[in-house]
Amino acid sequence: MTEKKVRTRFAPSPTGSMHIGNLRTAFYAYALSKHEGGDFILRIEDTDKKREVEGGVQEIKNILTIFGINWDEYYLQSERLDLYKVAAEKLVKDGHAFYCQCEAKNAKQEGFSSQLRDSCRDKNFTSGAIKLKVPENEIIKFRDFVLGEEIEWKTEIVFDATLLKSDKFPTYHLAVVVDDHATSVSHVLRGHDWLPSTPIHLLVYKYLDFKIPQIGHLTDILDPDGGKLSKRKGSTSVTGLLEEGYLPEALFNFVILAGWAPKDNRELFSLEDFVNVFDASGFQKSNPIFNRDKLDWFNGQYIRKTNDSELTTRILKFYKEKYPEDLIEKIVPLIKDRITRLSDFDTLAGFFFKESEVDKNLLGDNFDKHLHAALETLLTIKDFNNSQMNDKLLETVKNNNFKTGDFFMDLRIAITGKKMTPPINESLVILGKEETLKRIKQVLKSTN
Repeated sequence: MTEKKVRTRFAPSPTGSMHIGNLRTAFYAYALSKHEGGDFILRIEDTDKKREVEGGVQEIKNILTIFGINWDEYYLQSERLDLYKVAAEKLVKDGHAFYCQCEAKNAKQEGFSSQLRDSCRDKNFTSGAIKLKVPENEIIKFRDFVLGEEIEWKTEIVFDATLLKSDKFPTYHLAVVVDDHATSVSHVLRGHDWLPSTPIHLLVYKYLDFKIPQIGHLTDILDPDGGKLSKRKGSTSVTGLLEEGYLPEALFNFVILAGWAPKDNRELFSLEDFVNVFDASGFQKSNPIFNRDKLDWFNGQYIRKTNDSELTTRILKFYKEKYPEDLIEKIVPLIKDRITRLSDFDTLAGFFFKESEVDKNLLGDNFDKHLHAALETLLTIKDFNNSQMNDKLLETVKNNNFKTGDFFMDLRIAITGKKMTPPINESLVILGKEETLKRIKQVLKSTN
């Protein structure tokens, strides 16, 4: 008998920006299936039309594509309503669910109900929302393959959950079971916050006579300030992090290692590498913390690993072609080892494109002498290259008995407006003789 094919799914809702916890689930589900030569399914849970964000479905697809995640099958729940209707009506017919005509509450405004048993469960209504009729005095249990332990609940604490709303759209509790069965999902990975809902789903599996897949609940990624990360926090949305200048490769590595550990403590993975070495036993039990410093470290590593041509292209696209490509190409070798994110390019190299206002308080006590001497020296240089410039300026420092550091710092500030910049001599070459002299003269003029 052949072993059942591993089939996993990623089932996001298009109700807001995807955050890194969602993305991590996608990576893990993808690796779990592909490591075994199985299938990865993308299922969009778009049944909550009131909360759906315009363009949310396409954003999900775009994000997965950016990270190289390709799906073998694709489903929209809103196109499968007949499946849920048939399943819900079967549960009613078999006595495992009932129609409820109570007016739906807004739990956020009115508070969650403390009543586990719905007042309509024995009224034999023939229309309305359909709710699960939870049995009394039973034990529901399953083995969580991520946590590695058996978990159980008494039905006395499980509520009569709504399965099909009166508008004929399913709730998550029904749709997730019906869809996973209909698409032969073998392994379910989901966030730890869904664990309390698991007994409801196990009952639905049982009453519909569906085979229960292996189910595992992942750790929560915690905010450094405490609590679980929220996808409504821009700082941890995938799109937000990419817009801050984090590379997909760095974000990928950071995310996969926030809840999973390889056997050899390796830290840098391509998607292919991750799939090849993936082992579900590597899932960690303790909640990781969103460590921005570690993410910055990963991003710096990948920026250094990127060749200059590719980095030029990425910076060009990041700034939406705001800066000339040929100039970015010249600057990249100077800043490659100094930036952590693509957004640092503007901070570190913005002076190449726009003259910076110079705060004279940053200049040293002898700046006037330094800049006049530099100006005279640079005027004599015909071939404006780094070798000649370096020799001539050092000669000027020596002849005038200047302190080397103070001289070059004043020159740096006069040209860039900042103390921290790429190497100043190389920067002058890129700026060119005319622009360099112009800036020095402007500072001398404005400080007299």
